[in-house]
Amino acid sequence: MNSYVEFPGLGLFFPVSDTIVSFDLFGIDVNLRWYGLLIAVGFLLAVVYAFRRADDFKIKIDPMIDVVLVCTVMAFIGARLYYVLFSDNRAAYFADPLTILQVWNGGLAIYGGIIGAFVTALWMCPLRKVDTLRMFDIASPGFLIGQAVGRWGNFFNQEAFGGNTTLPWGMTGSEIAANTDQALVYDRALPVHPTFLYESLWCLAGLLLLHIVSKKAYKFKGEIFTLYIMWYGTGRFFIEMLRTDSLMLGSMRVSCLVAALCVLGGLALFFVFRAARSRTPKDIFAETEVDGTTLKVKIGENVLAVDMISEEEWNADIAQEKELENTQQEGQEETDNGTEN
Repeated sequence: MNSYVEFPGLGLFFPVSDTIVSFDLFGIDVNLRWYGLLIAVGFLLAVVYAFRRADDFKIKIDPMIDVVLVCTVMAFIGARLYYVLFSDNRAAYFADPLTILQVWNGGLAIYGGIIGAFVTALWMCPLRKVDTLRMFDIASPGFLIGQAVGRWGNFFNQEAFGGNTTLPWGMTGSEIAANTDQALVYDRALPVHPTFLYESLWCLAGLLLLHIVSKKAYKFKGEIFTLYIMWYGTGRFFIEMLRTDSLMLGSMRVSCLVAALCVLGGLALFFVFRAARSRTPKDIFAETEVDGTTLKVKIGENVLAVDMISEEEWNADIAQEKELENTQQEGQEETDNGTEN
């Protein structure tokens, strides 16, 4: 029987395969899979979005490309290592380290990718003289694009689904029914939550929200980034509670813990970044003083001193400049007349 996914409550049936095309290349079997293609498409769309918004965030494209390329590599490594560290098979991975490199057998975790990318950016942005928080802000909608598109790879793989549901959009499929590893978690004969779809839609809604905020209400650096980690963390926490394939640490779902930390950390950083922006003008005003005829403004550890003059002195200077300008103009006219004669 061919592989399929079905939504019985909606009357929808889709014949699917996780592989787009297979071919032999110099004796090696090569499989082009939907999961990898959709991740690549999501990444490409995220980069295009960043290019189009670079001017809005006051970021130069050339150094941004360098940051993106390095962060992409480290995001992939981070996604793999995160999965290996929290997988039930981590002992087997470390017993045979070469299996860690076999990503084609499955095993990437989005949280590891996000952490790897943002940590790498902390190093790359100063190196390429890119404002770190602005880079975080422009990257955040891009992550939502990549996640929204990439999650559809789970549809073709028939994975990342939840427990049983009677909701009309409950799904079932040939590979879901064949999955005996999770037989104790859900009834294979009944539809399950399409949690990949929930996360894709949540990310699309977040993308729309952050795009509008960045266009209409962008107040301080780091704002879009903190809203991203709070938005994604909130959605992922509740969606992860539905899933049957969570990475576990004992009896605790790792992704739920990380999601909760993201929400709390994002909320704290939001107020820290906002306070840092709103505090600067007040500090300058509070530490501004007049010493005789000198205005002194303290900015951090530096003091800017400006000589003050009266209105009469200002008007006298302006009159002197106009007189000098008229004199120069008359001299030029006399020179021109002498040349003509």
